[in-house]
Amino acid sequence: MSHNPEQVLSVVLQALESKKGQEIVVLNLRGISILTDYFVICHGNSTTQVQALASEVDKKTGEIGVRVKRMEGYDAARWVLIDLGDIVVHVFHREDREYYRIERLWSDAQVVELA
Repeated sequence: MSHNPEQVLSVVLQALESKKGQEIVVLNLRGISILTDYFVICHGNSTTQVQALASEVDKKTGEIGVRVKRMEGYDAARWVLIDLGDIVVHVFHREDREYYRIERLWSDAQVVELA
């Protein structure tokens, strides 16, 4: 079953919210990057929470037939990157998010307003 990026984005956001993802930001990268349409960025306050957030994204997207193409950083749980193709999810540990500040690196991207 094929899903459009906005449908998958909705599932990703629900998964992150269900595990109390902090300061969730969605950046629209269409027209800026050929790599993906959206970056989703959030953080957890512990390595356990970071892993729970990443696992929930994997589980919930899998339930709708969307396979994770690649997941990196899960074991260390400092910065987990989840590649879903049209969407790349970045789940940080709070301290690492403050250090890398990737929202600033992609400041040309439009921030998607969350309902």
